[in-house]
Amino acid sequence: QVRLVESGGGVAQPGGSLRLSCAASGRSFGTATMGWFRQTPGKEREFVAAVSWNRGITDYADSLEGRFAISRDNAKSMVYLQMNRLKPEDTAVYYCAATPQAFSRNWSSYNYWGQGTQVTVSS
Repeated sequence: QVRLVESGGGVAQPGGSLRLSCAASGRSFGTATMGWFRQTPGKEREFVAAVSWNRGITDYADSLEGRFAISRDNAKSMVYLQMNRLKPEDTAVYYCAATPQAFSRNWSSYNYWGQGTQVTVSS
């Protein structure tokens, strides 16, 4: 079992930055692949980024163009998503997720989810 709680969402201007945090609890966190997804009304949940449980191997959605960075601190049971050069199209609810499986961009592969945090990019 893994419990996830996101924080750090809010309103940012285009070109600005936000850092999302995900606090995890549960013994399985240390060996779980962690991911960030986002969702807007009427659309399917979209893969953003993932990080492996060891060696910090990362994967990103191609559409991000290098603007986001995922990281994790296993000692603190935390996962982060640094979002830079934000665009209005980044507006969404962002979810932290965990899976015992290897890397996946498919939301259905993830067993555990946080409640989500709203990110709004607007001038």
